[in-house]
Amino acid sequence: MLQKNQQPSRRNFIKQLTGTTLALGAGSLAAFAIEEKVEEQIILYQKKITSNDRINIAVIGLGIMGHNNLRTALKIPGIQFVAACDLYKGRLERIKEVYGNDLFLTNDYKKILDRKDVDAVIIATSDHWHARITKEALQKGKHVYCEKPMVHFISEGHEVIAAQKASNKILQIGSQGISGLVYAKAKELYKSGEIGKLNMVNAVYDRQDALGAWEYTMPADESPETVDWERYIAGMPKVPYDAKKFFWWRNYKEFGTGVAGDLFVHLLTGTHFVTNSKGPESIYASGQLCYWKDGRNVPDVMTGIMQYPETPEHASFQLTLQVNFVSGTGGSELVRFIGEEGTMDIGGNEVKVHHSIMSKAPGIGGWDALETYPKAMQEKLLKAYNQQYSKDQQKRITKSDIIYKQPNDFDEHVQHHTNFFDGVRTGTPVVEDATFGFRAAAPCLACNDSYFEKKIIRWHPEQMKIKEDK
Repeated sequence: MLQKNQQPSRRNFIKQLTGTTLALGAGSLAAFAIEEKVEEQIILYQKKITSNDRINIAVIGLGIMGHNNLRTALKIPGIQFVAACDLYKGRLERIKEVYGNDLFLTNDYKKILDRKDVDAVIIATSDHWHARITKEALQKGKHVYCEKPMVHFISEGHEVIAAQKASNKILQIGSQGISGLVYAKAKELYKSGEIGKLNMVNAVYDRQDALGAWEYTMPADESPETVDWERYIAGMPKVPYDAKKFFWWRNYKEFGTGVAGDLFVHLLTGTHFVTNSKGPESIYASGQLCYWKDGRNVPDVMTGIMQYPETPEHASFQLTLQVNFVSGTGGSELVRFIGEEGTMDIGGNEVKVHHSIMSKAPGIGGWDALETYPKAMQEKLLKAYNQQYSKDQQKRITKSDIIYKQPNDFDEHVQHHTNFFDGVRTGTPVVEDATFGFRAAAPCLACNDSYFEKKIIRWHPEQMKIKEDK
């Protein structure tokens, strides 16, 4: 990567991008010279996070993502933290330690929604509360930033979309990765046809440690006295207090959505963003619980296969999804777009394009049946081949690999929240609204249905509903 005092060269050069709108348009990569195997470009951007308009926010759910979303939101000028809700007393105490005693704190989110001084809420609860609180918040006139997946059940999706439209408020779903520069660049590359006609996407999100498998540190004082268990299970069948089902809720389908709703959804969000896809038409998932046998009732290894139909936005393609919580790789995150002329990999802070373009001639000899024929016939076939195809037509077209790197000081979480608060202030569309969020979440939730019911799920991407069996 270039240092600040270096000049650009054939191998390393900087392409300036301006504005928070991520105006990535530039000439086709095909226009670049290809004397070398790899060209590396650092994507630059201008920081334009300014505002004089104050927005009062509250956080509902103060777990890992609640804390992280709050810290991120407060990096944006004009954001004021006024209230918080959680069902564990220790987290309310911690919020006071960090942010002071002037906050309004409660274990009842409805009291947050009733407050006139709250403009927007960040919802970072367990998945089974997402749709309920989102709908009520919108009905109360609050803007909503809700963690993914947008819903716990597919049946909740259209109600959330309708609530957002009726409220005329901003709703952004929290899959922050798509606000990264690498996704914006990948979208440009895909649209320019850099890898040719798309036919497959392989997406992987592997981990290999207890925390990555959601075995989080338990508080020393967990008990029915410190956790409002009855409020947590409100509207559900009564079950006894269980610390794991509260603090490790991702591991239980009654409260979370497993690897599909938690991690597949990131992979689908990125794929849909790059391709402008509305979703697949068939969904199948398989998996197992092979290592983290801690009482969870969702798999720790899962594979999903989705078939996407041809649309004006993209060719038909197959998507494979993989999560492995005991991966010998040590863990990895990669979305690979495979086209007729190459691949585009998104992973970490970079997007890499690798070209492989077939020659116009089909080839002859080598691993071929040619040499199994009589010698005279071989010579005749070779002569005819060379007459039909020129030397240039027999050669493969070569183009350099190119790596685009996101600068180290760019934070897609800040950009995602900035997008949300810009929408609150100006009414501009957000990158991940209710419809986009549901189109990303629903096929992932259908993976769970497929896994538990052992069947293929047929999905209608335009109407966003399961196709009934005839």
